[in-house]
Amino acid sequence: MSKIDFKSVLNAEQYEVVTAGHGPLLVLAAAGTGKTHTLVHRVAYLLEKGMKQERILLLTFTNKAAREMLDRVNDIVGRDVGGLWGGTFHHLANRILRKHARKIGYNSNYTIIDSADSKTLMGQCIRDLGFKPKEFPKPQVLMSVFGLAVNMETPVEEHIFLKFNDSEHSVDDVISVYDEYEKRKQNMMAMDFDDILKNCLKLLRDEPDVAAKYQAQFDYVLVDEYQDTNTIQGHIIDLLVKGHNNLMVVGDDFQSIYSWRGANFRNIMSFLDRYEGAQKYMLETNYRSVPEVLEVANACIAANVDQFKKVLRSTRESYRKPTVVNVRTGDAQAKYICQYINTMKREGYRYSDMSILYRSHYHSMELQFEFLRQNIPFLITSGIRFFEQVHIKDVCAFLRIILNPGDELSFARLLMMFPGVGPKSASGVWRRLGASFDVFQKSDRENLLLLLKPSAKKHWEDIDKVFDSLSTSDNIDGVQLVNDYVDAFYKKYAEDQFDNADQRLDGITEIAKYIKQYDSLSSFMNEVALLTSLDEEQQMGVEDDVVRLGTIHQAKGLEWPVVIIPWLAEGMFPSRKSIDEESLEKIEEERRLFYVAVTRAKDELCMCVPQISRAKTGGYVPCNPSRFIKEVPLEMVRRERPLIF
Repeated sequence: MSKIDFKSVLNAEQYEVVTAGHGPLLVLAAAGTGKTHTLVHRVAYLLEKGMKQERILLLTFTNKAAREMLDRVNDIVGRDVGGLWGGTFHHLANRILRKHARKIGYNSNYTIIDSADSKTLMGQCIRDLGFKPKEFPKPQVLMSVFGLAVNMETPVEEHIFLKFNDSEHSVDDVISVYDEYEKRKQNMMAMDFDDILKNCLKLLRDEPDVAAKYQAQFDYVLVDEYQDTNTIQGHIIDLLVKGHNNLMVVGDDFQSIYSWRGANFRNIMSFLDRYEGAQKYMLETNYRSVPEVLEVANACIAANVDQFKKVLRSTRESYRKPTVVNVRTGDAQAKYICQYINTMKREGYRYSDMSILYRSHYHSMELQFEFLRQNIPFLITSGIRFFEQVHIKDVCAFLRIILNPGDELSFARLLMMFPGVGPKSASGVWRRLGASFDVFQKSDRENLLLLLKPSAKKHWEDIDKVFDSLSTSDNIDGVQLVNDYVDAFYKKYAEDQFDNADQRLDGITEIAKYIKQYDSLSSFMNEVALLTSLDEEQQMGVEDDVVRLGTIHQAKGLEWPVVIIPWLAEGMFPSRKSIDEESLEKIEEERRLFYVAVTRAKDELCMCVPQISRAKTGGYVPCNPSRFIKEVPLEMVRRERPLIF
């Protein structure tokens, strides 16, 4: 291949990394500093120095990232690099296991079962052990608990105890399902995604000859997004480079935000201690954002104690300062954001140049209402639209049957949450009730109780108590009604159904708060119906030019000219859970999350601070501004007084 002029395509920081010597190398690549550009040129440099393709291992987190990196290496070196080992951790582990699985009790042609098949198998285990599926945690909930234990390399019994010790479910029963699931996979010669990593590590640990083979094969190992590795991935890397330690890890401790799914922040923070003689390199020259945005980013992350200190420097010309706006309520915030978007449009930005990044999905509720009212096209990238979510539809079905005794669909949806009730039996109950169910008629409620199977009766009795406080459909306290329904039934139901039950229950709480501003429960439900219909109509003609709404976790690695961050209030961002736990570690991860949101902005950054939020009982309570906003010096931002209060 022709010689590459690395100095002409790299800045001084990047060049130092690319041409570094052997041994352990920690590359701290801050946001927007050309991490991928540096990494692929490092591979090209090693190839130019004579290293054979098959003796380089490049590990990434997604197949897409791996393909893009290998394509870029191809372009740089001017020839095919198909012999280079590049891919995800799962891809590497599967490749190793296919050759050596017999050593740990598997055939080489073992089956990989995907998440859908895993849930099916788990469901079979639950039923075959004599547990009733509707009275037991759902397979996806169990898979989440079991998977976290694997990826953190901690005993699964500990995670089961933490999750189910305070629930109605026996910890021993859950452990028995786990044991049965593990046994059946082994009998089937099958592995799920978690097993692939777990068994690869077991192979490398228990079979020194296999570990030695790959230690000898890979002269150099490079790892992308090292801050996102979990415990088991960290151990696999350590074993693969044992002996030569020719390892380059690239990542940013400032962007470590995935502990909730098992990422181990200590992997990157302890690297220099674990690898004797390791060299540290810093990429701090940012090509993405204007200087004013980076000043805010540097200021906000400075409060973290546990960090490798880095200071982002912009290559772009000076621009205007980010905006901080104090708004009265969540509704006022939504109106202001629409106003701000229209201002950006007049300045020449497209809708697709703008993104709203929030801490939790339910923070988008008022925004979605207001966007639909003002006909601003938008796309939810962090899930489905608010009122299309399963748990929100569940609660709305409960409210609709109160308002409309003839609503068979809502009645069936409510009943089918109970054990032993499916579509056929729900339809039969409806017919025997005379195709009507009026919650204000004690006789209707008593008849329903008589028609339900014994397994469903208790659940209905819990809900039935909620209706005792109702007098007429014209005088319903919707806030109290939703809260009582959650406390009596839906909280436990959600915990058994969803692996993110806490987040879903937070969304339902917001629904309860939001109802208070309407004259009646009926008027609220009417608007929900109209907005949902309008939503469907707008979706019919959705184009690429839309405002993106998504969580910050989902936005990592992306960028937009205009970024808006709502709900910068204590308890919203940082989250209430992180504050209640009084954990420095949790708060510091929340601060890193804010840093990630800020550094997505290229030109414009707008941060909204509501002054009051809805109380659970339906009134309003004062909001304290987020500590993250308080940590940004006043001179770094523009304080804007909105026209809407």
